[in-house]
This record gives sequence, C-alpha cells and structure tokens, in this order.
Amino acid sequence: MKFVPDTADEVEFAADHTIGRPAAGSMLSELDEYAVEQALQLRDALPGSTVSVLTVGPEQAEGALRKALQMGADEAYLVTDDAIACSDVFGTVRVLTAAALTVPDVVVVLCGMSSTDGEMGVLPALLAGGLGWPLLSLAATLTVTEAGLRIERTDEVGTRTVEATLPAVVSVTDRSGEARYPTFKDVMAAKKKTVTRLDLAALGVAPAEVGAVAARVQVRDITRNPDRPPGRVVVDHEGSSVDELVAFLTAR
Repeated sequence: MKFVPDTADEVEFAADHTIGRPAAGSMLSELDEYAVEQALQLRDALPGSTVSVLTVGPEQAEGALRKALQMGADEAYLVTDDAIACSDVFGTVRVLTAAALTVPDVVVVLCGMSSTDGEMGVLPALLAGGLGWPLLSLAATLTVTEAGLRIERTDEVGTRTVEATLPAVVSVTDRSGEARYPTFKDVMAAKKKTVTRLDLAALGVAPAEVGAVAARVQVRDITRNPDRPPGRVVVDHEGSSVDELVAFLTAR
C-alpha cells in the first residue's frame, strides 16, 4: 500500500520536482483500500492466515498503515530511510521486494491497480518480476482454488479468467468490491497493533541501489495545465440559438 497526498488537495511540487507530501492531508491511497479488503477476504477463506500491510515512506506514513489496521489487518511494516527519498519506481520495487521477503511465510502479495499520485500502474508487474512469482493483474474478482488463486479481469477484448499457483502477486481494481468502513471498536483495536520499522540495513539493500542516485527516470520540468477558458452561454431568442450552435460547431 502507499501513503499519498489527498486527491482533494491542491498538488504542490518540491524544488527537486517530487510531489509535496505534507503530513496533514496525506492518506492511504484509495485504490489500495480495495487491496486491503481483498486481503481480508482471503484471510477468511484461508484459515490460519494473517494480513500484513507494508509501505515505504516517511515516518508520517504510519498514519496510512493505521488506516489499514483499522480495517482489520493484523500487523504493519514501515520501511523508512532517508536514502530512499527521490527513488523512482525501480528503486521502490527494489525496497519492496526485499521487505516482502522479510515478512514471515508470505504467499500472496496484493497491490492496488495503481497509486493515486504517480498513477503508473507498473509496480505490481515489476514486483512480481523481482520476486520471481506469477502475476495476476487487474483482478475484478479473486477466489481461492485448490491449486492457488483465480481472478477475472476485464479489458478491451473481454473478460478473462486467469489462474496461478502460490506464491503470487495480485493487483486488484476498484471493481473488486467496496472496502469496509472501520467501526469505533476497530479504530480502538488498531492502536494496540504493531507497526514494525525497517531500514535499508535491515533489508540488506545498499543506499546506492535507491534514491536519486540510482533513479533511471528523472523529471526534467513540470508545467501546470492551463486554466480552462470560461464556458460560452447561448441564450435562445425565438430560435436564434440554432444558428449560433451550428456556427460554433462548424467553426471547430
């Protein structure tokens, strides 16, 4: 899961062209809530299993982890290290791969379909490649089978049914099922749950493998989209609007 700025807030950029991430107004990525929900449903289908949530970010990212714990996750892991700052998606995946293997007995890694800030949508595939596990991507439904997992995904061609054995990486879409809303009891219980902190040294990842120094993707410049021009109002006077609309459409 990912700690992201609130999409309702005005986006600001730092001098190094990274997205500003103030502690206030940042949150658990809404698309990742669907992944948390599916993880909780898998736990119900697999007796004896637990749900761990994992993120890479600053100390403030604990707030997003707490939201997932309030939803019902059992434990959380926060990878935080100054050297990770300004990593591109490849550096982030390097850290996540190492961190996922640190969590005991992992058999399924669930991701959202994309983040609500970067919106690249490539992390699940890169993570599956780093782990060497099969990928079930863009799942609209997710079920447990005797052999592993089965998903249904819908694309421009149609609906496909795809299966994989475990361990596996799965990304789910916002069509996979509404995320549950934590009750007051859930919120209070989450305060007692553990958030384990990890750094690069604990993961065996060298600082040279992450951060701006290792980034393969660089943002050279940022230009805001121009403001939308004001709309044109057509007032009808005994059918005059027809001529105005025709003239407007033919001029374009």
